Amino acid sequence: MKELNYRQIDPADINDNLIRLIASDWMLVTAGNREKFNTMTANWGGTGYLWKKPVVFVFVRPERYTYGFMENSEGFTLTFFEEKYRDALNFCGTKSGRDFDKVAETGLTPYFTGLGYPAFTEARLVMECHKLYADQLTREAFTDVKPLATHYGTKGGLHKLYIAGIEKVWVQAP
Repeated sequence: MKELNYRQIDPADINDNLIRLIASDWMLVTAGNREKFNTMTANWGGTGYLWKKPVVFVFVRPERYTYGFMENSEGFTLTFFEEKYRDALNFCGTKSGRDFDKVAETGLTPYFTGLGYPAFTEARLVMECHKLYADQLTREAFTDVKPLATHYGTKGGLHKLYIAGIEKVWVQAP
């Protein structure tokens, strides 16, 4: 990725407040391959340390077009952008890749990482992530039903949790 003006850093050296980065700045979750991929905006997830490695966890509803790509890929990227890309993030979070070409509509420029995962050259931070664990959330597993009632109501649509190892982190070089 050197030709894209990125430099690799250790996940522990990410300077951003990761809660704010995910919750407020948002991220694109992108999975697939060179032939076909999809991206979606997300602000549910987190980072941590599990199984002796830095990890991310993200949530994708089975109804989302990106879900099939997540299911069929060994990994994915999380990409974070400067505020000037908020319109692109809004588009990718409100429109489906089934109905729109998100790359054409947003003007984002895809590239493929060294691990073969799709990402975007405009991102200021890219995490290459390898899936380690996935499980469907269930109503019965909620020990506090308030989030269930607040975010899901009485019908389906519960997210699937993906835990992934952070394989590489890239930041735009100054």
